[in-house]
Amino acid sequence: MNRPQIRLARRRLCLSLGLGLTAAFVPALAMASTDAWPTKPIRFIVPYAPGGLPDTVARVLSQQLTQRLGKPVVVDNRPGANGVVAAQALMTSPADGYTFLVTDGSMMSINPAIYKNLSYEPKRDFVPVSLAARSPLFLAVNARVPANSLNDFVALAKSRSGALNYGSSGIGSTHHLSMEALKTALTLDIKHVPFRGSGQSVPALIGDQVQVVFAALPSLSGFVKSGQVKILGTNSLQRSALAPKIPAISEVVPGYDFAVTVGLLAAKGTSDAVVKKMADAVSEAVKMPEVISQFHVAGIEPVGGSSADYAKVIADEAARYAQTIKVAHVVAE
Repeated sequence: MNRPQIRLARRRLCLSLGLGLTAAFVPALAMASTDAWPTKPIRFIVPYAPGGLPDTVARVLSQQLTQRLGKPVVVDNRPGANGVVAAQALMTSPADGYTFLVTDGSMMSINPAIYKNLSYEPKRDFVPVSLAARSPLFLAVNARVPANSLNDFVALAKSRSGALNYGSSGIGSTHHLSMEALKTALTLDIKHVPFRGSGQSVPALIGDQVQVVFAALPSLSGFVKSGQVKILGTNSLQRSALAPKIPAISEVVPGYDFAVTVGLLAAKGTSDAVVKKMADAVSEAVKMPEVISQFHVAGIEPVGGSSADYAKVIADEAARYAQTIKVAHVVAE
């Protein structure tokens, strides 16, 4: 073997050794990186403007998690296009465990059933991390409506078929679909009047423009105290800790469960170890008395749980909404 051949052989040997060392070193680096997580600030993307339900959950959690994880957790509001803007922001971020989407269930379970050409697909693009919270909606009627219980209301609606109106927060909203599911289950004919949020639908209830709405407890409690509204039930599977004397609609319609869910999702490809660490941190944070107190004031119930738990919630919720949307012939605006 001449000198040029020897040099070439040495280069090949060094290259092969280098590649071998790199292959052995990369998993070790990844493991070390996971063990050290987090080493820099974490971003929570919220698909709505400040002040909404997911934003409230994100901001309460960000304070707790900043303390627990030792790194800042910042909230980044990305409203627009029914969550698509926020979804794109997550999908174009590195799947390194430093960017999460904090959203309600509509992005995962309602949008895919209503919009045909979404730029994201929940199972393909996201990894469920943890179900942080639920926010039940309450079925409320104007005080002049002659019904003091859900059974009373059902009987009234049947006797006045087509004569009652209900307000919602818009076509395809949880408020809308909760009522459509109730109508389907009990064969009721109640006319839909869509509004742009509870800020419009609840005043319409007080003014008797509509006779019934679904709304969050904080939007209704003041009017209940003043005698202008009666609450007849909640759309969660079980009675809510926020108002345990109010019956769950599921006590009349078995399996009825349309409470709003809020959880964390990561980009596909995020390390399982990081997903578990964040899920554990969220589950611990929502048990803190100060978090529970802040949540309850905003009409929110803390939950917590694993990635697998949240994945099942999303799948079950998507099936319920898809069925309701199909039966009610709901079409996006």
